[in-house]
Amino acid sequence: MNILEILKDDYQRFPDNQTYSIYADDVYFKDPMNEFRGIERYKQMIQFISTWFLNIKMDVHDIRREEDTITTQWTLNWNTPLPWKPRISIPGWSKLGINSHGLIVSHVDYWKCSRFDVVKQHFFASKGS
Repeated sequence: MNILEILKDDYQRFPDNQTYSIYADDVYFKDPMNEFRGIERYKQMIQFISTWFLNIKMDVHDIRREEDTITTQWTLNWNTPLPWKPRISIPGWSKLGINSHGLIVSHVDYWKCSRFDVVKQHFFASKGS
């Protein structure tokens, strides 16, 4: 199975049973909320998501590789465990850098909305959407 197929499978079951062996030990990760280096921190972040968010769904709209870069377009959705369980949606895209051994050495997520837009969804999103 090539790295694109592995990523597609991982996204379909995100955040469960992710394939961490496709990442370098010192992988660099950045998104609008986090920035760190290391596969152990990456695993902890995924564990945090699976522990605290409900009904998580990652929809991948496009995934492609050009030489040593993989670009993905996606929307991440979940319910926050507040009493009214708002449905949160973050559209975004990722750039993954691949080294000569075929491992992901950088994973940078970009959101197509602001952090404030995400906070507002907790109070103004429609129930069950």
